[in-house]
Amino acid sequence: MPKSEPKTALIVGASRGLGLGLAKELLDRGWQVTATVRSAPKNSELVNYHGQVTMDTVDINNPSQVEAFVNRVKSETFDVVFINAGIGGPEGKTAETVTAEEMTHLFMTNAISPVRLAYKLLPCVRAETGILAFMTSVLGSVERNDHGMAPLYSASKAALNQLTRGFVAGLKQPITVLSLHPGWVKTDMGGAHADIDVSTSVKGLANVLDAKAGSRVHEFLDYRGETIPW
Repeated sequence: MPKSEPKTALIVGASRGLGLGLAKELLDRGWQVTATVRSAPKNSELVNYHGQVTMDTVDINNPSQVEAFVNRVKSETFDVVFINAGIGGPEGKTAETVTAEEMTHLFMTNAISPVRLAYKLLPCVRAETGILAFMTSVLGSVERNDHGMAPLYSASKAALNQLTRGFVAGLKQPITVLSLHPGWVKTDMGGAHADIDVSTSVKGLANVLDAKAGSRVHEFLDYRGETIPW
């Protein structure tokens, strides 16, 4: 029998942490991966996957960089387009103390720019079986917010979820869209006391991607595939 073509993924935001970890996990599973970073790294663990990975540079908040990047990949078709880029937000700030500039940067990076990019990358998602995924957080769940943790970050992820639902509602042809919570992970953002390591999270995320291919629904799931209320 002829050898099947490897699956392909575009991971936006793969310089470190979860994005880098997910890229490595998919590469280890035999995928071809295009991985983006905001600026060219001096060294990247992805160089060990010569011939299997393509590196690119884009800042999702920079319109000219986004246009140039989209032009570079517009002829490509991906089984997964995963928009992972995001920031933690101003440390220790609340709605009472945050500046307009800080809040604008947070919402642009975590909510507006990812969805804007999704519109532009939609033609690159494989028809029928492709997945468009956003890295969100359980903190963006309005129903589960009885804790008040990280209020500004939580608000930015709730905004991402809401904008994503609007994006899906406007699709002319249904595709699989996943809003994924990676768990509380030991990264620079999650901290050393988080519940799980990067490897556990990305293995789970990769399994969810495999399981949901072709489902053509929009779901809010964690790395174990469990549903999170909006």
